[in-house]
Amino acid sequence: MSSEKCRVDKVFSTTHAPCSSSSVKDHYNSENLTRNIKTALIKAGKSLSNLELKDLAPIDQLHTGGIMTSMELIKKANLSCEAKVLDAGCGIGGSSRLLAGQFKFKVTGIDIADKFIEAANFLTKCTRLEDKLVFRQGSVLDLPFSDNTFDAVLCQHILMNIEDKSTAFKEFYRVLKNDGKLILHEITRGKNDSLLFPVPWAGKASISFLESWDTISTLLEKQGFETRFHFNGTEHACSWWEKVKAVSKKASHTPRPIGPGLVFGNNAKYFGKNMHANFKNNSICLVEAILKKNRAGIHKSYQPSRVLTAI
Repeated sequence: MSSEKCRVDKVFSTTHAPCSSSSVKDHYNSENLTRNIKTALIKAGKSLSNLELKDLAPIDQLHTGGIMTSMELIKKANLSCEAKVLDAGCGIGGSSRLLAGQFKFKVTGIDIADKFIEAANFLTKCTRLEDKLVFRQGSVLDLPFSDNTFDAVLCQHILMNIEDKSTAFKEFYRVLKNDGKLILHEITRGKNDSLLFPVPWAGKASISFLESWDTISTLLEKQGFETRFHFNGTEHACSWWEKVKAVSKKASHTPRPIGPGLVFGNNAKYFGKNMHANFKNNSICLVEAILKKNRAGIHKSYQPSRVLTAI
């Protein structure tokens, strides 16, 4: 890919190139990630033993809308203090640390990428939150937790990488307690069937599995979830990425030691431009939603029965 032109792929056809969980894992696994983050923090003059959450925002709050959008959505869920929350697809742990540090929840983060989990543990120790949360490597398609474990599951910008969404929703349903909440902050498919790459979740179409909100909500309802809150945040997302685009352009002239490139490498410099264009062109949409596990509504073909060591 040249520095001036980004590839456009048709990604919403009914078929995809073969994809495995290892392909998604490879997209996120950056060699020497923890070491590179440590080096960048020191270069930026940060104390590794006394980091604050805001110090890490340029690398661990990369989802659309940033930290403020996350906080506002979590508040809408109205969870009780010390609620048990699963951060599904936790990345390097930014949202997990937010949930534990600001909201005092008991948090477990899970991610398929081992390099992300390694970095998450390192940064959590640097922010002195290692006693407040735990991280596990694993897949949301086969969660290593007992039935009825969590009060809430946070699913933030991960469904785009999951082809088998039905299985993921079954797993979320299984590990949630009765009346537990599924909190979604997701990128969905728009009406325009072309997408500029790279984007944060994919460098190419083969690991991008966007679906419309109508399709996703139907799958959730079938599984037994009841929507309690829904918001189309596409307009706000487009404006937010326009700002990111402007900041990225400025940063190209004066690079900062701490930024998305630490996590995503050279692809990161295209994110602002491509994501703004994708939202503006209605190739993608942003959805916020809160759903409740409806005990009476579980799909009859799936009966949770697994018993594992509880958290």
